[in-house]
Amino acid sequence: MSISLLHTPEGVRDIYGMEYARKKTASAKIAGVFKRYGYRSIQTPTFEFFDIFNKERGSVASREMYKFFDREGNTLVLRPDITPSIARCAAKYYMFEDMPVRLCYEGNTFINNVSYRGSLKETTILGAEMFNDTTTDADAEMVAMLIECLKESGLTEFQVEVGMVDYFNGLMEDAKLDEDQQNQLRLLIEQKNYFGVEELLAAKEMNPAVKDAILMIPKLFGGIDQIRRARTMTENERAHHALNRLEKMYAILSVYGLEKYVTFDLGMLGKFEYYTGMIFKAYTYGTGTPIATGGRYDRLLAQFGKDAPATGFGIYLDELMTALNRQKIDLDTDYVQTALLYDRRQKETAVMLANYLRQTGTDLCLMKKFYEKTLEDYVAYAKRSGIGGIFYIDETGETVRVINVEDGSEQTVRLAAILPDAQTGKEPV
Repeated sequence: MSISLLHTPEGVRDIYGMEYARKKTASAKIAGVFKRYGYRSIQTPTFEFFDIFNKERGSVASREMYKFFDREGNTLVLRPDITPSIARCAAKYYMFEDMPVRLCYEGNTFINNVSYRGSLKETTILGAEMFNDTTTDADAEMVAMLIECLKESGLTEFQVEVGMVDYFNGLMEDAKLDEDQQNQLRLLIEQKNYFGVEELLAAKEMNPAVKDAILMIPKLFGGIDQIRRARTMTENERAHHALNRLEKMYAILSVYGLEKYVTFDLGMLGKFEYYTGMIFKAYTYGTGTPIATGGRYDRLLAQFGKDAPATGFGIYLDELMTALNRQKIDLDTDYVQTALLYDRRQKETAVMLANYLRQTGTDLCLMKKFYEKTLEDYVAYAKRSGIGGIFYIDETGETVRVINVEDGSEQTVRLAAILPDAQTGKEPV
C-alpha cells in the first residue's frame, strides 16, 4: 500500500521533539531577562489591516506580505513585522501616558520573500520596546538587555554592531541629493559597495569635503575610535549630535560592564525606513544573518496618533537556535520525562502511583504494557523518545523495577517504599 505524505509549503517547517523543547527553553530564558528589566508582556494579532504596514510606515515592502481579504473586502496581512503592531497598541492604550512604557512580546512574523539558503518565511521573534523616553539611557538599556538575553541563551561569542542613521541623514543635508538618489546611496552603503558609492557620487556636484565624508561611511566600522574619526570628517550639526549620542551610550554600556560586546558601524542603515537614530544588529558564528536587530524610531508612533519617541529590538529565535546548535551549546531543557509502565493487572495501582509522583513534581507518562511487547522494546522506545527512566510495576504489584534508560542500570524497590498506602494485588479493572 502506497502512503501519500503531505508536506509543508516552501519556507515553513515543523518543529517538534527535543528541537522544540530547546526552542521553548531559550524563549523562557529570554523572557526572564525581559521580566528582570521591568518589561511587561503584550500580544498582538497574527493578522492586521494592511494599512498598519503600508509604505508610509517604512516596514516590509508590499510585495513581500501575505495578503488576503475579510468578508467586508478589507485587505488584511499576516504581520511581516511586529514593531508597527506594538506602536499601534502603544498609541491606542497609552495615548495620554507621558512616562516610560516598557513592553515585550513573542510572536511569529510572515514574509513572502524569495527562498534561498533555506531561509524561513515564518519566523519566531522575541522583542522589547520602550516608549516615551528619548534619552541615550534608554538606547543603552536596549543594547544592554539584548546582550544579557544572548548571554542568558548560552551564547558566549557574539557581537552587537551599532550604527546611527542620523549621521547619514546629516551628511545628506549637506549633499543636496534627491530622495531617489539618497535611497540608492543608502542601499549601496548598507551593502558595503564602496565602488558603487564612488561611482554614484562621481556624477554629482557637491562640496569635496562632503563627498569625502560620504565615501568614508562604508569604512567607518570598528571600535569607539571610529566614532571619533567620523567627527573630524564633517561640520554638520545633526551628524555631530548623532555621534555624541553614540559616545554617551557607549559610556553607559561601560558602566554596565558590557562594552566588550559592542562595535560600531556607521555604514549600517537598516532595512526598515522607520528607524531615525541608533540602530544595531547582533551577530555570532554559525549563522549567516543577524540573530537580532533593533534601533530608535521616534516618528513611527505619530503615524498612529501619539507623538512619542521609541526604541526597541527583536531577537530572531530560529536564527539564534541555529547558532546554538552549530556551536554545540547545550540547553538544560525539561524534555526528559519518566515513564510508568505497568502490567494490565495493576492498572489501579499504577494510576495511584502516577498521581502521587505527578503531585510531587515528576513529569511522567503512564503506559500499559502490551503482551506482544518486551521490556526491551519499551527501553528502546524510551531512548528514542527522550524518556530518561522507567518505573515498571510487574504482575505481582509488590515491587517496582527502576530502570535508568541511559546506562541500562536498574534496581528493584518495594512499591510500599514509594507509595506507602498502596494496596497491591488488585484485580484487573
